[in-house]
Amino acid sequence: MRPDTPAENVDHTAEAARLERTAGLYPEDAEALLLRAAAHLELSGDRPAATTLYDRLLSSADGLENPHLVRALKASNLWEYDHEAEARAIIDGIRASAPRDPAPWVIVAESLESHDELEAAEQTFTQAATLLLPNGTEPPYGAHPLLYGRHRVRRMLGLPHDDWDTLADTLHASPVSLDELHDPKRVWSLGSDNPAELAAEISRLNAELGAYREALSRPFPVAVLHWPSSELTELLAAYAGLAAEYPSHDAHLATIETSLRELASSGTPNLGIVTGTVPSYEAFAASEGSSPSDATLLPQYATTLAARGRAVAWPPQRTAHCWCGSGHSYGDCHGTPDPAAAV
Repeated sequence: MRPDTPAENVDHTAEAARLERTAGLYPEDAEALLLRAAAHLELSGDRPAATTLYDRLLSSADGLENPHLVRALKASNLWEYDHEAEARAIIDGIRASAPRDPAPWVIVAESLESHDELEAAEQTFTQAATLLLPNGTEPPYGAHPLLYGRHRVRRMLGLPHDDWDTLADTLHASPVSLDELHDPKRVWSLGSDNPAELAAEISRLNAELGAYREALSRPFPVAVLHWPSSELTELLAAYAGLAAEYPSHDAHLATIETSLRELASSGTPNLGIVTGTVPSYEAFAASEGSSPSDATLLPQYATTLAARGRAVAWPPQRTAHCWCGSGHSYGDCHGTPDPAAAV
């Protein structure tokens, strides 16, 4: 159950409890599962309980994949129930630490924006854009909300368009332009007696809602399963029947890139890669009452990993490390025109 499900269709408190239990069963996925549980607690109105979950994650002895994201969510939540001073301190700390992931920046900037700190929000969005999007860099999908949020805040401040605002306009795929969506005067049309103005506003709201729903769908990508070399060797040694699926590790890597490119060219959005391990796969097969030798379990295993928050978005930026783990940049590895030549 996704946190954006309407409250009338889900018991958010019960869903949070279920996710906490699931996190106990899958400690390797506890971070993603507990973040979803905290989101449900926020929607249920129990913000102190959500803060407790964020604190639990931040005090974890195992470390976190994205501690800045957890801190940003905690700050946003704290501010919503009158812990402004603590929230501001966390936000200042995040800005000072300059994380390389756009998500924490978006969360803290939108928190500032929602509390009418528009100048601070614009500065935060701009700081993030300067850090994460140097000149000539193609913005990854995860950075799009950064540019859209910056555009929105600057529109409310009455600032003129700059290059990043133009880039945001270019990236925005909705039939309603960002300038129109972010027009500060839109609120006045909601009180209009003119049916044409109300119809136009409904059209704009539908476009905005569609973009929002698309963004919410991103945590659950169409995922392709990746086996590191050592894991694939162990898998085939234990389950030789899977050799037909994986003739060699190099071929496996090339097939992943080719499959993802074919999906992208066919218009499939929200693509990702999940990395498997033999113990995890064996546990999944046992939970399904089947043998790990059954090749039909492989796509189901990939989907399950993606639903537990294990997917990494594809494609990475050309200058980022390649998804295959080679240590080379994606542009010099599987991001080349012929992926078979990169393995």
